[in-house]
Amino acid sequence: MCGIVGAIADRDVVPILIEGLRRLEYRGYDSAGVAVLNGSGEMQRRRTVGKVRMLEEALETEPTHGALGIAHTRWATHGVPSERNAHPHISRDGIAIVHNGIIENHDELRAELQRVGYEFSSETDTEVIAHRIHYHRKVTGDLFKAVRATVAELDGAFALSVISSDDPDRIVLARQGCPVVVGLGEGENYVASDVAALLPVTRRFVFLEEGDVGEIRKTSIRIIDKDGNTAQRPEWLSEQSADAAEKGEFPHYMLKEIFEQPRAVAQTLEGRVVGGKLLEAAFGPAAQAVFAKTQAVRIVACGTSFHAATVARYFIEQICRLPCWVEIASEYRYRNPVVPKNTLFVSVSQSGETADTLAALRMAKQAGYLSQLAICNVPESSLVRESELVMLTRAGPEIGVASTKAFTTQLAAFGMLVVALAKFHSADAERERGLVQRLIGIPSLIESTLALDDAIRELAKRFADKQHALFLGRGAMHPIAMEGALKLKEISYIHAEAYPAGELKHGPLALVDADMPVIAVAPNNDLLEKLKSNLQEVRARGGELFVFADPESGIESSEGVTVIQMPRHVSYFQAPAVYTIPLQLLAYHCALLKGTDVDQPRNLAKSVTVE
Repeated sequence: MCGIVGAIADRDVVPILIEGLRRLEYRGYDSAGVAVLNGSGEMQRRRTVGKVRMLEEALETEPTHGALGIAHTRWATHGVPSERNAHPHISRDGIAIVHNGIIENHDELRAELQRVGYEFSSETDTEVIAHRIHYHRKVTGDLFKAVRATVAELDGAFALSVISSDDPDRIVLARQGCPVVVGLGEGENYVASDVAALLPVTRRFVFLEEGDVGEIRKTSIRIIDKDGNTAQRPEWLSEQSADAAEKGEFPHYMLKEIFEQPRAVAQTLEGRVVGGKLLEAAFGPAAQAVFAKTQAVRIVACGTSFHAATVARYFIEQICRLPCWVEIASEYRYRNPVVPKNTLFVSVSQSGETADTLAALRMAKQAGYLSQLAICNVPESSLVRESELVMLTRAGPEIGVASTKAFTTQLAAFGMLVVALAKFHSADAERERGLVQRLIGIPSLIESTLALDDAIRELAKRFADKQHALFLGRGAMHPIAMEGALKLKEISYIHAEAYPAGELKHGPLALVDADMPVIAVAPNNDLLEKLKSNLQEVRARGGELFVFADPESGIESSEGVTVIQMPRHVSYFQAPAVYTIPLQLLAYHCALLKGTDVDQPRNLAKSVTVE
């Protein structure tokens, strides 16, 4: 992985390819490359380690042009980041390939190819695919047939785009476990791993489905399904605009996205809560019947989405009075879980292409769940297309690798799910109106919290030289502490852990000293007094406290205790979305002071489409 772009046209496609790669930079990568078929029918390749701008500089020094080409940004899986491991990879007779995913049986295939005389110049699993396609084309005489024969031998996940100097009129594509999207133009067509790459040239898209092999020509596309039949995939019109993923006046995407949260949450709620009521149809036509039958909920997610799901568990059990389990997708998919009768399966993902979450959904569809609900930010994603019920968040493109507005819009979506389930299981009309009003009030509370930015910028100066930090919360605020710790470690590289505050005495207190700042989130809820006692345990061991607290909490600044006052009248239902904001800002300003790459932190990718 990580980003694929391709184009076939009557014009030079190199600018399309480079702009597409630039728009996929948010995914994270370590090298970039491009291969084009020039006017004389020669395959030319340029590859560099580092950012897309390095590839652009290489193309300025050694230009190439062509009407057929593929490009890639790589996030290293097999082989270190290096030019020889960068994509595209080329086999004999000018066959070039870019690939997202992981091929699990690459060692076996490599050994077989070496026995028949193929030489390898990289450590990647991708080069194995290139040589295998060449091997099969010698037999079939056709690039499309060779790709079909090759993918039938591959174990693992892959998105492929393949071109050949002997076949200058098409790009051959394949998909298994990783997204492939075809962009439709006028007299030209395109391919990518994400619609964002192609928005400057088209808004019309066709998505390959699992097992599909396809080809695009300048004026046509053809798709063969996993059974060998010609398939007609529906055309989608994207609602995203080409400029939605620009930084504007902000120095970083992450800061822009933090400040977009009031609008993003409001947009997620808009048209779904009206007159103090939730419109269950927002989840899909079958939602009312499903929610009425639901007797339990299981939520599966990864990373930040897992934290949003963990918040939801508290409210589903407390408000809806339904049992709820939250699972990490990469663990869940390798278990054989018991599925109680009438359990709703919920999958959560910003991109909708997270490999482990998708695999868990597909497993769930065979496991006897009542229904499957996807909470996702990308309407064209696999997760959305494969789920019966859908709640689309409206965060808009999120470019920063460290998720911010995707997280708070997921919390808003879960809030609506809680209202929907409560309506059928535990709440009357008056309570529904109260919950809806609290949801509607979240955007303005977030707006008020953003006013703390200057104060948090100053606070961050006291963290920049630290090596470790501890985050504390209780109840539904524990997952917010987890999210705060994740943000700090992701972008500032400060080691951070989060604990339920009541667990301090069971081990973490051993770490507390003057060099480990302790950050606590303290809304005015039923667990506040318990939390205060836990904070005293920290002070008694010489730990320095930084507390984001309700003005009526009774917690005040003193020696070793810095209190940042949050907005008043934040209810328990609103607190997770509101109290995560200062933790995002703290992580951002710490990273800025340490000089790290805020939007593209080392070793991380935005969309994790491999296990």
